[in-house]
Amino acid sequence: MKSCKIAVSGKGGVGKSTLAAALCLLMAKSGKSVLAVDADPDANLGACLGLTAEEQKAIVPISEQRALIEERTGAKVKQYGQMFKLNPHVSDIADGYAFKRDGIALLVLGAIEKGGSGCACPENVLIRALVTDLLLQHNEALVLDMEAGIEHLGRGTARGVDTLIVVGDIGLTNIKFVANKVASDSDERFIREALGGRDILGVIPYCEDVRQTDRNGKSVLDGINAEVFEVFNVILRKIL
Repeated sequence: MKSCKIAVSGKGGVGKSTLAAALCLLMAKSGKSVLAVDADPDANLGACLGLTAEEQKAIVPISEQRALIEERTGAKVKQYGQMFKLNPHVSDIADGYAFKRDGIALLVLGAIEKGGSGCACPENVLIRALVTDLLLQHNEALVLDMEAGIEHLGRGTARGVDTLIVVGDIGLTNIKFVANKVASDSDERFIREALGGRDILGVIPYCEDVRQTDRNGKSVLDGINAEVFEVFNVILRKIL
């Protein structure tokens, strides 16, 4: 399989972190080195990958790495009216700050306090530079679990994404779609009609096993039934 860069977006609670984790785990099982980037302030990707509660607590998000931010930008955190680097060095951050296990490196970006739209605080500048570097320069498989919308993707970085997946049910317009928590054939028909023929990568049925996979140390692939496992595989094959 070729290396690819996948961004997963959607409203909170639709299951985008579940899908992002499943894609990471399947690619890692196939022998690929995968960088999983949790860009959602409500960080759940670690739990979906099967990290224990203790492992998740030990991960310090990049937005909270005060010494790193100040070193790379040349500005003090939480101080205003400063001059700082708008293009900080970030190419070594993924390797040095990611949590690594079983072929997957997890990098948690964390939330940024915004004083308004387009805040140019040092934390924001560093993370935007990091996302740009990962999407345009990183040569291994990458899965970006984003918050709702495409806040992390600007005009310059969107071209680095091979596939943008929107997870949800109705009313969204974007590149690729995954329907999740589908309980019946009539639900699936409704979703397909609502999407008006747009490309659906897969239809994930509602599964209680998936809902329970965020328990401590259990990944999204642990204990799910064969039908759901195969849906995840089909989605990945269509992307690659």
